[in-house]
Amino acid sequence: MKTHRKKFWFEVPARRQLINITGEVEEALRESGIREGLCLVDATHI
Repeated sequence: MKTHRKKFWFEVPARRQLINITGEVEEALRESGIREGLCLVDATHI
C-alpha cells in the first residue's frame, strides 16, 4: 500500500474563518502519484 503525507499551515486574521483548501489538496494528490484510494483531510488543533 502506498501512502503520502503532507502538512499545511494556515494563518487567518480572524478567530473563525472558512478557507477553501481544495487546490492545496489536489496539488498534494498530484505530488503523491497516487491514482486511486482514499484521501483523508484531518483538521487537528481547530
